[in-house]
Amino acid sequence: MSAPIGALFGRGAGGLPPAEPVEFARLVLPPSPNTCLAAPPGGHPQAHIAVPPLPVDAATAWPVLRRLGEGFPRTTLIRDWPERRQAQWVERSGLMNYPDIIAAELVPGSAGAGLFLYSRSLFGWSDLGVNRRRVERWLAAFEAALRRR
Repeated sequence: MSAPIGALFGRGAGGLPPAEPVEFARLVLPPSPNTCLAAPPGGHPQAHIAVPPLPVDAATAWPVLRRLGEGFPRTTLIRDWPERRQAQWVERSGLMNYPDIIAAELVPGSAGAGLFLYSRSLFGWSDLGVNRRRVERWLAAFEAALRRR
């Protein structure tokens, strides 16, 4: 996906195209190394990180996930789809204001909820590992928030 040049000058979700839900079952990652996908084990053939089942069901984890972006700098909720238990945020880089999109969805599972978490750059080819580090931070923050609930 390419973003309009106006996305570089916006704040929060300003300048970005309207958000649409991510269809994780049909998601094909781009050839560029500027994405990171975490998914339940066996949940996606291109996943970079396997996320074990959560110790709670999807309904219990949803409000925790929905608030997760509030704890990260320069991160704004773009939109959520409660019926899907999916939300999307934009995080802007501190120096250049580049927008990266983070999408997360909870899915029911027999051993606990499954989590998809996808971070992608809208500009450039390589992100020097930024999206993977972001996904790892979000996963750690989500696990800690679930323990505190």
